[in-house]
Amino acid sequence: MLLAPVVLRAETAAPPQAETKEARDARMAWWREARFGMFVTFGLYSGLAGTWEGKPVATNGCMEWIQEMVKADTDTYAKAALPLFKPKPGAAREWARLAKSAGCRYIVFTTKFCDGFAMFDSKVSDFDAGSVLQRDIVKEYVDACRAEGLRVGFYHAVIDWHHDQYEYRRSTLLPHPLKGRPYPNGRRDHAKYVDYLHAQVNELVSNYGPVDILWFDYSAPEFQGQEAWRAFDLMKLVREKQPRIILNNRLFRSEEAGWNMKTGAGGSMLDTRYGDFITPEQHVPATGMPGVDWETCMTMNTTWGYSDHDHDWKSSESLIRKLVDIASKGGNFLLNIGPKGDGSIPQESVDRMEEIGRWMKVNGEAIYGTSATVFGAELGEPVKSKTGDGKEALVSSADDWRCTTRPGKIYLHLFKWPADGKFELPGLQSKVTKAYLLADRKELKVEQSAGGVSLVLPAEAPDKTASVICLDIADRVARVATQK
Repeated sequence: MLLAPVVLRAETAAPPQAETKEARDARMAWWREARFGMFVTFGLYSGLAGTWEGKPVATNGCMEWIQEMVKADTDTYAKAALPLFKPKPGAAREWARLAKSAGCRYIVFTTKFCDGFAMFDSKVSDFDAGSVLQRDIVKEYVDACRAEGLRVGFYHAVIDWHHDQYEYRRSTLLPHPLKGRPYPNGRRDHAKYVDYLHAQVNELVSNYGPVDILWFDYSAPEFQGQEAWRAFDLMKLVREKQPRIILNNRLFRSEEAGWNMKTGAGGSMLDTRYGDFITPEQHVPATGMPGVDWETCMTMNTTWGYSDHDHDWKSSESLIRKLVDIASKGGNFLLNIGPKGDGSIPQESVDRMEEIGRWMKVNGEAIYGTSATVFGAELGEPVKSKTGDGKEALVSSADDWRCTTRPGKIYLHLFKWPADGKFELPGLQSKVTKAYLLADRKELKVEQSAGGVSLVLPAEAPDKTASVICLDIADRVARVATQK
């Protein structure tokens, strides 16, 4: 049963006025500094654990989509899932502590997934944690984040497989368990669903204090934006309640919102009236997205929601290097954990987050608040650097290293330790005043000429995953002579 929502309609039909660069930079500052966050995908699907009627649905893939995969109507799904969903007391505090120990600066939590089950005490629905569990999981999560000093993010699906007025037949591309079938309850009025969507979002931005991120999900080219969700009205509602909030771009699926419609992939253009950042999923853009705020979201195995059957885990080494790679391209990394039906975190996720945390304790200054590389060759671009005698030299292989920067400093993240004990940086023109490993702070010998810099390294790498060298330079912004 769905309760009548408070109608929050507005008359906005066009994107809002763009804010000044100064105002936007101030609002985005903490997010750009953070670089690393944790996604928590948790809901009714977590208890099903990738199993339906006693059989695995798949050994990989997105098990939060299990209702859609097995084509179950909402009543059948709820009957199977609700008895298995039993979040234990204190689960949210475990998530927050793990995020903090891993070096994350923020968390994004699923307040409602596409199955329509709200993880808070919603006054406009009885398909929610308040009605079913007599608990507000969102409040527990928010309190846990604040106890650990973490920024608070909400993921909220605009798709809804449960609501009886959601007109799923208006999109041929968005998923729905009953796709291609008539509405079970006859004619639907999508405007009533949108009122409900706005009412629930209003609860989220009104009842939990400051909210730092709202991560909407998701739209299709033929069903998006104002038509599908009254998106500009929704953004206005959110910003009136939370002026400092940061919004992703998934209320839309268009060129101006950062989507390349020819490929379906995230593009490198974003009109920030449509969202604050672009969200490449499960991949890292080859050379980043210069001039655009972006965040790669990624799973540790192949599923966002928990599955008993997915054992395809990425290694800790791979995840640390992805974090480095993303930071070197100017992006953020949102790494997912999918808790079990009782809210406990799979040990494989715990192990990996703790390993990332150990690396970050030593090397975090080379991630937090840094900017993208000043070189480019390490990102796979065919960059040649001029040497002092006018000749050209290639910088090291793209698989060997990455670079991040901050004013007056260059950080070199070495994935492969040079066998000859030297690391070459042709083209670096800024004077290096000091070079040292973050692992032990011991100073390294620097050989510098008009053609660049050569570093003399110890015989062994201090960290087999990624050893970080800091170069203090005389210039605020590094000067590098390069040509393609």
